[in-house]
Amino acid sequence: MKIAIDISQIVYETGVSTYTKNLVKALLGIDSEDDYTLFAGAFRRRSDILKVFPEARIFPISPVIADIIWNRFHALPIEKLIGKVDVFHSSDWAEPPSTAFKVTTVHDLTPILYPDLFPRDIIRSIIGTHKMKLSWSKEESDRVIVPSESSKKDLIKLGFDNVKIRVIPEAPSEDFKRVSPEEVELLKRKYKIAGKYILAVGMDPRKNSDRIMKAFDLARAGRDLKLVFVGQPKYMEIEENRNIRIAGQVPLSDLPTFYSGAEALVYPSLYEGFGLPILEAFACGTPVVTSNISSMPEVAGEAAVLVDPYDITSIADGITRALNGPKALIEKGFMQVKAFSWEKTARMTLDVYKEAIK
Repeated sequence: MKIAIDISQIVYETGVSTYTKNLVKALLGIDSEDDYTLFAGAFRRRSDILKVFPEARIFPISPVIADIIWNRFHALPIEKLIGKVDVFHSSDWAEPPSTAFKVTTVHDLTPILYPDLFPRDIIRSIIGTHKMKLSWSKEESDRVIVPSESSKKDLIKLGFDNVKIRVIPEAPSEDFKRVSPEEVELLKRKYKIAGKYILAVGMDPRKNSDRIMKAFDLARAGRDLKLVFVGQPKYMEIEENRNIRIAGQVPLSDLPTFYSGAEALVYPSLYEGFGLPILEAFACGTPVVTSNISSMPEVAGEAAVLVDPYDITSIADGITRALNGPKALIEKGFMQVKAFSWEKTARMTLDVYKEAIK
């Protein structure tokens, strides 16, 4: 088969970037029979894409132009750029028309399901773009991949055909593993973190940052403990103080060390398509506190402390439980993460591609 995959988003260090990069590398590692065409739309980031996949075909199409051409006007079939293919795997970025067996991965339904989590001045454009991409996926995709049963249920509620949906979990990158105490100390000096800390990944209303801070204040009573946020504040303002440190947008290469040094990851998100930080923390030997809703119980299994993300006291109690009994959680986390791998994800995805032949 000739299989084409849109890899435009691999350079942006987002969850979708991680998914695409690891999936494609795993597919190329296990599949020597099929012919893969990797293509991307890029202007300034052309060289960054080629560093990861030198064989990729790059076209001068920015994300804005891609949105206009493929999502809004839905013109320019992908075959005009890359030639005829048997399978076309589009991204969560743009939906070009195609005559091939079309596969789409849907990662994030937050703007559609929870518009109140976004500021009013930008939600209209965000929802508009997401609705257009989803509408083309619903109408044209032969198969739709989602990372969790929770996301599958959400798509069905939005009118997607149950028969077309395939649930394929994601996995942490191989880089996520426990590092030495010496590496942790170097990172703490680099980011000016003093003493013990718990970690929060992401800073926005969906990640529940306000409740995390309030729960942290309750849980840290009598403890010498800091709360460290990784990421830039989005749609909200958070100020540092003597107990809260904002590390900002950090390189992905630093994340395993952040996890390894943390007393716990607190991740009571209000909605996740999958919740990859849970597995990343497990792989680094970090206890996890996460939500009892959406996809997070699927990912965490019995290896994390599950809390009500809308209840500050529940989150605080969860943090306390993780801090008081880390050893059992660490052992369960190491066991849970073994169930996920990019090779497994790639094989399941390849089985979806082969449905084109059937």
